[in-house]
Amino acid sequence: MKKTLYLMRHGETLFNQLHKIQGWCDAPLTETGIKQAQIAKKYFTDNGIEFDEAYSSTSERASDTLEQVTNLSYQRRKGLKEWNFGRFEGEPEFLNPPLPYGDFFVPYGGESEHSFRERIADSLAEIMKNSEGKTILAVSHGASCRQFMRYWERTSIVSQKERLRNCCILKFDYFEDETFQLVEIINHDFSKI
Repeated sequence: MKKTLYLMRHGETLFNQLHKIQGWCDAPLTETGIKQAQIAKKYFTDNGIEFDEAYSSTSERASDTLEQVTNLSYQRRKGLKEWNFGRFEGEPEFLNPPLPYGDFFVPYGGESEHSFRERIADSLAEIMKNSEGKTILAVSHGASCRQFMRYWERTSIVSQKERLRNCCILKFDYFEDETFQLVEIINHDFSKI
């Protein structure tokens, strides 16, 4: 039986506005971030998408976004958290090294790219495998979404052409053989906010 995963990035936060590195540290949604989540909710409503189950990163910015999108009760999962940037958490974004980050953050108490990618992939695979529903929402983070896309790029029919903006939605099909396929990337128009 095929299932559908909607993997969504949280709305804009204060740290996004201030261009701060934000992984395991947290910052509240801005008014813009709340409006972005409401636009995402409208997308789901307008397309008749109803969720059987919902999951969120344990970060408040993700759970606050989810609560703007649906009234469904949900589970928070540590495995859906953003990349751990170690001592770079909360620092200015210009301190980030050029992509790909690889193992850059490991000596500073953070995660390697490989272990982070595996954590996200394992967490979402466990959710989908054990889900009794057919349509699942998971709200996570920008790098989490990108790393999950990279993990499954070998099976996917679409690829990332632009930045994954706040409240971007990635639609994945999940199959009985426990594989995922990215079938759509939804970046919303926030020009009227």
